[in-house]
Amino acid sequence: MLAAVVAVVGMNAITSRYERTITREQLLAPDARQPRTDLSDGLNYLLVGTDRKGATDGPDQRSDTILIVHVPPGMRQGYLISIPRDLLVAIPPGGNGYGGGQDKINSAYDHGGGGPGGARLLSATLTRLTGIRFDGAALVDFSGFKQVIDLLGGIRMCVDTEVRSIHTGTLFTPGCQQMDGARALDYVRQRYDLPDGDYDRQRHQQQMLRAVLDKAGETNLRGDPVKADRVLRAVGGSLTLDTNGVPVEDLMMALRSLPADALSGLQVPSYPQTIDEVSYVVLDNGGGGLFDAVRGERVPGWAEANPRWVTRL
Repeated sequence: MLAAVVAVVGMNAITSRYERTITREQLLAPDARQPRTDLSDGLNYLLVGTDRKGATDGPDQRSDTILIVHVPPGMRQGYLISIPRDLLVAIPPGGNGYGGGQDKINSAYDHGGGGPGGARLLSATLTRLTGIRFDGAALVDFSGFKQVIDLLGGIRMCVDTEVRSIHTGTLFTPGCQQMDGARALDYVRQRYDLPDGDYDRQRHQQQMLRAVLDKAGETNLRGDPVKADRVLRAVGGSLTLDTNGVPVEDLMMALRSLPADALSGLQVPSYPQTIDEVSYVVLDNGGGGLFDAVRGERVPGWAEANPRWVTRL
């Protein structure tokens, strides 16, 4: 999203407007952080989506979306790797008094206290699971993201299977259609009554991100400074960012040559399993070599060899 805005508005606008709206926090645990100031070696970013961006108390703060954004060296391709929310993992002890244990990965955010603390425990959990250390992280507030979509005039989403929202009762019928922010976010959060359950939800969330990128590129933000200002402030207001010491303008400059049509969605090789009457997702053969491919900068070859786990965006 930010890369698309940079491309159509310009770096000066990002520097003067976005920097003042962004929230900065330490979102990565020390052992999950990849020390780096040179962006030429590619990027691995942790993206966490939640309805409670700044919350640090209250029940049920599980993260709704967990993505590893992998950009290989050269910055000409990008991969959105969705982590199943019900993936059974070993969560290490957290700074919120949590003693560690086996649980669903989206519970790590809750066990860490939500907000930045939850993101840190989630990052530590992912690094323990995958061996991947991150160049940065972003915590996305879905309510703010809804505003971004509305300011862009909505996005075009293609519904592949009829599904009724368990949150609003809205019936989504097959076909491509224009959606405002509330409708789009409602749709991509559904998993019940879909053929592949959470795997369909992951795919729909990846498609929504691509649709937002496409719409940002199509919108004449450069010619409409008022709308550009509103979009930039909405983007900034929806994010808490940990750039790992890299200036935001350097990060955006590196990413702005990444075209939206060069993004691919990947799902982690895994399968559902019921353990002690609780529904989990477990890794298939340790993730089928995907995490090794990320660490070894071999993701394009892995995707070509594993088309079953590639999502068309």
